[in-house]
Amino acid sequence: MSGNLFVSLAGNACIMTFRQTASPVNILLFNRGCTMSGKPIEIGLLFFPGMTQLDVTGPFEVFARLPNVRMHLLWKRIEPVISDVGLPLLPTTTFADCPDLDVFCIGGGPGLVDFLGDDEVIAFVRDKGGSARYVTSVCAGCLIVGAAGLLDGYKSACHWLMSEQLAAFGAIAVDERVVIDRNRISGGGVTAGIDFGFQVASELCGEEVAKKLQLMLEYQPQPPFDITVQNAPPEMLSQMRLEAEPWLRKRAAAVQKAALKLKSKAMTAA
Repeated sequence: MSGNLFVSLAGNACIMTFRQTASPVNILLFNRGCTMSGKPIEIGLLFFPGMTQLDVTGPFEVFARLPNVRMHLLWKRIEPVISDVGLPLLPTTTFADCPDLDVFCIGGGPGLVDFLGDDEVIAFVRDKGGSARYVTSVCAGCLIVGAAGLLDGYKSACHWLMSEQLAAFGAIAVDERVVIDRNRISGGGVTAGIDFGFQVASELCGEEVAKKLQLMLEYQPQPPFDITVQNAPPEMLSQMRLEAEPWLRKRAAAVQKAALKLKSKAMTAA
């Protein structure tokens, strides 16, 4: 394939704001290692005000480079969405215009508290997630998946500060960077979205393509500090939990409310 076609396929759903430049490595990825039918792979990433953008822009960087893919940055309207730290992001596809998806990905962020009880958002997630080939999340995005009734009985990763809230939706929290349970794929907190992105790429196009992408993006993290949830001093973890308590309490209340609404809906349907 030519470099021009690479640009067309990898960026066509985001053509107003995203263009990619072909490189020899990109062309190699397209010509070898991923056998596709003529039907594009439809990937949707949910945007919402107050999102943590790296939850989905990390995976986007991987997904958008896959062959024969169309990316959809989803929100109710085509208007700027402001992340939790003030970064403006522009959706490309409205809920109404969203096609059936092969991969539906939802990230987290403080703003999700306002959308766990948003009937329009939850109905959209339930509809598109219910028909997607893969239902996926990063960080606390799993709570929105759970509120839509799509995680009951499934294992899921989550940010370590919020993983215990998954139980409200019948999900099983797993302390791993990336978790695969049937067609549910989830990443842990924030930066885990990049690891998650390569794992999903492997599921879609095979390990060879995912490995080449990992090389092309030179993903070889070397964090300056050897500090993780597993090895952090207990007093540091306790301090962070204490500092996070006000917004964790608010999020827990929103989760419980969403879980009660989900249970009520299930009882009505029965």
